[in-house]
Amino acid sequence: MDNFVKIFKALGEPTRLRILRILSVRPMYVCELESVLGISQPRISQHLKILKEASILRESKEAQKTFYMLNGDIMAKTMQGFMDFLKSDIGDLPEFKEESKRIEQLDKDCCVLNCKSGGKENCG
Repeated sequence: MDNFVKIFKALGEPTRLRILRILSVRPMYVCELESVLGISQPRISQHLKILKEASILRESKEAQKTFYMLNGDIMAKTMQGFMDFLKSDIGDLPEFKEESKRIEQLDKDCCVLNCKSGGKENCG
């Protein structure tokens, strides 16, 4: 689950999503991204660093310059893994052990039943 958190945090910023969409067209140098996005090189570099740390981007050196590209394999595996995570039985996920038990008890929880029926009683 930590890997999902890291990747989704990296994706959770509009400029980084713009960078990813632009790099889906073709790999680019920072100076190209700067020209296309109209933002400064230091800001772009900070976003690229976060995307690289999440393994969403790859970089390649060409002489003294670095160009960036999507890491399509990681993105595809992550999205498939996330869908598998969502479809799996919550009871089989160790980090959701307590939540799974609570879900099983929902239909017996008087506070929940009261809430669902529109009751105003305070459960405490």
